[in-house]
Amino acid sequence: MTKIESELMRRWLNGWTLARSLPDAEAVEAVEPAESAGDGLRSRCDQPGREVEVFALRADEDPASLARLAAVVAAAGQTTWLTVPTLRPGSVEAAVNAAGLELLHRSEWLMTADLAEHPRHAPAAPYEREVRTEGPVTVVSLHDSSGEVAARGTIAVVGADAVADRVETDPAHRRRGLGRAVMGLLAEAAAAQGARTGLLIASAEGQRLYSSLGWRREADVVIARGPVAPSSR
Repeated sequence: MTKIESELMRRWLNGWTLARSLPDAEAVEAVEPAESAGDGLRSRCDQPGREVEVFALRADEDPASLARLAAVVAAAGQTTWLTVPTLRPGSVEAAVNAAGLELLHRSEWLMTADLAEHPRHAPAAPYEREVRTEGPVTVVSLHDSSGEVAARGTIAVVGADAVADRVETDPAHRRRGLGRAVMGLLAEAAAAQGARTGLLIASAEGQRLYSSLGWRREADVVIARGPVAPSSR
């Protein structure tokens, strides 16, 4: 494979915005709209330091599309992230650096899994599970003996896809299999709603966990931020 299919990123984005209760992503408007059709999508995140996020769709097949998106981010009026799935991370890093953006993450992965084959792991005592499903979104929480949340995660189902998001274990409860238990419960809940394929973007910390559960690396994900104030360059 010489490029990451844009449809895979679109599918992930559909579930990610649903999981986070964000508005649907919209097409990015560039300076030259005739040339930029299909370059990427933008989502309003409204988080401090991450007001808007732009997602590249065809950076590998058309490097000029990445340059156009990077220029949009560099000229943005709000703090904007640029997220780029790619099979050529070195080239992407060079492009965002050339645009004057700040490189944030170099080693995240876009991953997929067959939910029917996903391992299930029950949380060990004293942890108790809580599974809450509202429409297509399920939130799994594991509570310790005091009732505090020790680990949690979210998954959103869109058709046959399910996008896992914000899978976290409190530092005091790590190395106890809680991440595996959360992922198994999320996969089980999504499969019960008819989802067959899991998608997620894995941080460097989560990659070993997801790989051990059968998730497959489809692409690297490079993340940059702009506009960058001159004093911080």
